[in-house]
Amino acid sequence: MNTEFLIKRKKFLELLDKHGAQALLLRRVSSFAWATCGAPSYVNTAITEGAASLLVTRDRCFLATNNIEAPRLEQECGLAEQGWEFRISHWTSPMDELNKLTAGLNLISDVPFGSAKDVSAEISRLRAGLTPAEGKRLRQLGRLCAQAMDASARAVRPQMTEYEIAALLGGEAQQRGVQPIVNLIATDERIYRFRHPLPTEKKLEKYALLVLTGRRWGLVCSISRLVHFGPIPADVQKRIDATARVNAMLIAHTRPGRSLDDVFQLGLHEYAATGFPDEWRFHHQGGAIGYEPREFLGLPGSADVVSVGQAYAWNPTIAGAKMEDTILVGEKSNEILTAIPHWPVISIIIAEQDVEISCPMALEIN
Repeated sequence: MNTEFLIKRKKFLELLDKHGAQALLLRRVSSFAWATCGAPSYVNTAITEGAASLLVTRDRCFLATNNIEAPRLEQECGLAEQGWEFRISHWTSPMDELNKLTAGLNLISDVPFGSAKDVSAEISRLRAGLTPAEGKRLRQLGRLCAQAMDASARAVRPQMTEYEIAALLGGEAQQRGVQPIVNLIATDERIYRFRHPLPTEKKLEKYALLVLTGRRWGLVCSISRLVHFGPIPADVQKRIDATARVNAMLIAHTRPGRSLDDVFQLGLHEYAATGFPDEWRFHHQGGAIGYEPREFLGLPGSADVVSVGQAYAWNPTIAGAKMEDTILVGEKSNEILTAIPHWPVISIIIAEQDVEISCPMALEIN
């Protein structure tokens, strides 16, 4: 067994001990990928619970699936070799083996399942604590997402529909082996009107927002960028600059030992200081990222505390502007994983942290 899997096996057992349970059931796609060090249990990419489940007891690790998925999970993903004991049902009765395995057990689970105790919130916190191996994979994913964003943003042209821009972004991601699980596009006035702009047939005139959350090895990474054709109007630039100030504040203070409530409050203070005190109310500010687009959010009153090895994607927005990168929290500093070389940035000094944060500006194309 590899080191990463042994670390996770230890976490499984600690969770069982904490709840006095006999077995841990993992059915979420995100949990399956986390527990298996990156294997996919889904067929439908939009599904929450995959076509394979994991059951962990104190001395054995089972994988329950159907006869369609079993060959791929064994031969391509190497999960039998990793230590998972396969229990295979026919596709006509896909839950047979899982029901047999769980019958009569005192269970904890990451989803509602019979009489099992739902510990999904705790598991999301475990998933967010990335191992060094996961951090290495996330760095690679960040580079791939940044490359996909850069290539597609520079290929955008006026009169393209939002659907066409989304196709560019999704295609650049897929070419790099990254699944675009979030692909949002807004152009012109839609950037002001909607915080989650699903693409439409509207044609681009001058201003575009591209948003990507990409998945590979089960891990996910988020990045947003703005593109403007011709000189950027002063009001638009003011909104982008203000968003950058909030973004820099959030990133700089996401340091080990800091509560997410503290980070959130500092973000609110910066919204007010830049002249946009109420904009935070219209969209969440982001939070921890790992095997879900947000494992948990930064919220007022949050008791969650930042730790080394966690990744965060903050996404401050002001009507007409958005900023989003994925960072990895290190012992000495934070690493921006989705930085794009040669993209225009503004460097903001956060004096109280003695740190300089580079925030992406709109790419101006003349």
